Amino acid sequence: MHLPLKFKKILLRVIDGFYSLMPQPCPASERLKNCKIISHRGEYNNSEILENTIAAFDKALSCGIWGVEFDVRWTRDLQPVVFHDMDCQRLFGSELVIQQVTFAQLQKAFPVIPLLAEVIQKFGKKMHLMVEIKKEVYPEPAYQKRILRDLFSTLEPEKDYHFLALHPEMFHAVDFLPPSTFLPIARLNLRELSAMSIHENFGGIAGHYSLLTDEMISKHKKHGQQVGTGYVGSKNCLFRELNRGVDWIFSNNASEIQSLVHSLSDAR
Repeated sequence: MHLPLKFKKILLRVIDGFYSLMPQPCPASERLKNCKIISHRGEYNNSEILENTIAAFDKALSCGIWGVEFDVRWTRDLQPVVFHDMDCQRLFGSELVIQQVTFAQLQKAFPVIPLLAEVIQKFGKKMHLMVEIKKEVYPEPAYQKRILRDLFSTLEPEKDYHFLALHPEMFHAVDFLPPSTFLPIARLNLRELSAMSIHENFGGIAGHYSLLTDEMISKHKKHGQQVGTGYVGSKNCLFRELNRGVDWIFSNNASEIQSLVHSLSDAR
């Protein structure tokens, strides 16, 4: 089931507003101390700073945010780049399709789009990397797999990074890693992906905070897995997720959430 984008945005705003007004007790000091906030596509406004760029990740790092989430796509000459959409229409007003151009052509048109290698080199071991593999055709899967293996060879799975996917079949691109590195992203198929994650011994699951129930969180914890929810945008929503034992807090305004955590921790 897929909701129309316009309706989905309105629904999410209503849900965020509801949970922002629902009072929650302040989490225990230990939970605040161990809070792991993840900046969704970095800290950006898509005017001065664009999403999924070095500048957006630099800002997240400077704010002391624990981790950063970003997306990986491939150019025609099989260079992995950090970009969310299939084409450049939304961000740049261009119909250029990432998979149909070489990296040199992409760089000439939009030099702000970084190579995955650049992001790993600059931010690996400084922030936890949550790497989302987008669903697309891999024309040379064995070769592309070798590229990814080499790029992440200096980092330690789970400790330094995880791979996420809306479509878990895309984990085939990194099946040289232990399954505990993989986190399926659930939408309305939450129960299906939850069962898959447990059966396949994945690292856990990620999904919207309003859909991931306390019972499901407890179930994954009993299997030694972790849970991430998004997109947390208010104090009350943050408190709710920490009190429920959520491990990873994905946010579109992570710098504000991180600042709140710092101020509360300092006050104690």
